Amino acid sequence: MNSFGRNFRITSFGESHGAAVGVVIDGCPPGMKLTVQDIQPLLDRRRPGTSPLTSSRQEMDRVEILSGIFEGKTTGAPIALTVRNENQKSKDYEELREKFRPGHADFTYQEKYGIRDHRGGGRSSGRETIGRVAAGAVALTYLSEHGITITGKILEVHGKTNPDEIEREIYSAKKAGDSVGGLVEITAAGCTPGLGDPVFAKLDALIAGAMMGIGAVKGVEIGDGFAVTGKFGSENNDPMTKDGFMSNHAGGILGGISSGQDIVVRIAVKPTPSIARIQQTRDIHGNVVEISVGGRHDPCIVPRIVPVAEAMLALVLMDCMLEQAKRQ
Repeated sequence: MNSFGRNFRITSFGESHGAAVGVVIDGCPPGMKLTVQDIQPLLDRRRPGTSPLTSSRQEMDRVEILSGIFEGKTTGAPIALTVRNENQKSKDYEELREKFRPGHADFTYQEKYGIRDHRGGGRSSGRETIGRVAAGAVALTYLSEHGITITGKILEVHGKTNPDEIEREIYSAKKAGDSVGGLVEITAAGCTPGLGDPVFAKLDALIAGAMMGIGAVKGVEIGDGFAVTGKFGSENNDPMTKDGFMSNHAGGILGGISSGQDIVVRIAVKPTPSIARIQQTRDIHGNVVEISVGGRHDPCIVPRIVPVAEAMLALVLMDCMLEQAKRQ
């Protein structure tokens, strides 16, 4: 599936080393103010080449609006957004034509489709997230008009929580030809109660699915998450007064429906699988071989995944708000 959402529907397209990547949005309400300046800042936070801690691939990731906007406002027609790939180095991936990278989707794509784009991973590349981020920026614009803000932050990288220690940990992994993962938290503030639908379209289920749809994410927590396993009910419940809740262990969602409190989500991000260290793998002929992945890769994807996660949460919330509006 390359599409996401029920009411605010997005379809992403493009490959890591193709001509362009982007997204088509259907279901955006008309009359909303929207320009490139509303979209570009989130893409700038995601783009590579901005720090020695990220991939050295030099892409400006300039977004172009192809349709759906007239005189600075949405028309209700599909919105097409595209970003040109400008700095591909496909020759760096020639070895991957016949070898599968451990930890990557090379093997499973080959098994599923019988063909794969080995240049940077094609659709399984993190570059695919550009379409999500561009669409998420549109959703964030809509949410801001309704008093909702979404922020993300890094909680830890490879067990380190201090910003300086995090930076040193990433540098150390890069120097060793390795990579590290980490933990990111995303919070939505100002969300109205009542979003989400029992039983199979619960808000937390939709959020979890959206976050797990990001390639590098291997786990999702909402509220206290896995920590609830060590608590009594009296500790985990959020007592209520006439003025509201006294705590937020539930992370802003009860019974799959937003409570009006902050929605708090944490995601576990795996280490980048493309690393220079020599590893054992298989080739397309079934032979056991060794591989050292060349090219330009992030020693840690955590910093660049923050805006992607913010975008995915925004997409879910806008979709649920439009769903709720249909019933009022």
